[in-house]
Amino acid sequence: QIHLVESGGGLVQSGGSLRLSCAASGFFLDDYAIGWFRQAPGKEREGVSCISIRGNRGNSTYYVNSVKGRFTISRDNTRKTVYLQMDSLKPEDAAVYYCAADIPRYLPCDGMRRSEYDVWGQGTQVTVSS
Repeated sequence: QIHLVESGGGLVQSGGSLRLSCAASGFFLDDYAIGWFRQAPGKEREGVSCISIRGNRGNSTYYVNSVKGRFTISRDNTRKTVYLQMDSLKPEDAAVYYCAADIPRYLPCDGMRRSEYDVWGQGTQVTVSS
């Protein structure tokens, strides 16, 4: 059974940084995608960033326009862990952040359609004070 566990959320001042982690377990495929979504109170869940992992053939990444240049997604393949480094945080970035997995996946993960993601983590809260 596939499990995703997020960590790294917390309270940070506007302009600060946080790094979220998503540890995946329970599968052995080399081709998959991990996405980060977020949901603020009263708003729809939106895709933030994703990474398509193709074994040792490299990966591709995607960012929603509002976080480009501020957030960086990366992976540690030996640990099946994906990170979301969030810099220059703004109050509007505050939300519950979820990681999700699309397994298997053989195409780039651009577009981040929620329906494509099969497994979800429990979420981690990010609060940004102004």
